[in-house]
Amino acid sequence: MDTKLRVIIADDERPARSFLAAMLKTFPEVSLVGEASNGAEAIEQIEREKPDLALLDLQMPEIDGLGVVRMLRKDRLPLIAFVTAYDEYAVRAFELHAVDYLLKPVIRSRLQETLIRAHERLEKSDFRAREAASLEASINDYETNAPRTFLARIPVRHRGDIILLPVDEVASIVSEGELLHLTTIDNRRFSITHSLKELEARLDPELFVRLSRGTLASIGQIDRISPLPGGTYVVTLRNKQELNVSRLQARVLRERILKL
Repeated sequence: MDTKLRVIIADDERPARSFLAAMLKTFPEVSLVGEASNGAEAIEQIEREKPDLALLDLQMPEIDGLGVVRMLRKDRLPLIAFVTAYDEYAVRAFELHAVDYLLKPVIRSRLQETLIRAHERLEKSDFRAREAASLEASINDYETNAPRTFLARIPVRHRGDIILLPVDEVASIVSEGELLHLTTIDNRRFSITHSLKELEARLDPELFVRLSRGTLASIGQIDRISPLPGGTYVVTLRNKQELNVSRLQARVLRERILKL
């Protein structure tokens, strides 16, 4: 039986990726099963190869290491170790929630610690649940405390591919159970599994407004606001989509948009 640790690495910088790959190959107990140059490739390779451990660069463009974790199904989540240049907010979050990380430039002794820790965690029957809980807690902590940067693109799936949907093409976001339905300005529709509250926190509040507990709309795409009995509204977007406004959010709408 093959007891080698199956590992995938993802880094958008070729020299860093090659350096880490060469170092991994010096460990006889490791099998390098994939190298990805971006987050989308990392997701595809993880889902295809089902590695034991993924070493993800935290700062990849478009879909970063955190985005890769968010896009993976929990039942397919391998052990994760983030590779990063020093980031005090990330390091603090990862240490607090026992998520492994490697600081660049990676040194062999520290990588060996990560590999040993991965072997130990794999022996526990509930490692996927533990890993998912630790990662979720660390990501939330990091995004809460790190300097705010707003999303420019949202990774969505379409016919097996991952599309990077520009935020300025999103007209509305509507939650339905655990799904979020994103409708674009030209009426394309995509669905993702994500929390509306968490996504809203990563969107520029100058660009989106909450219409109800489960609905966000692009302010720039609002064409018409029609009053309803009881002090609420129906918002019509430029793509002809109609969205109801809750009584509570109607007050916010009046203050943010309807007041001169």
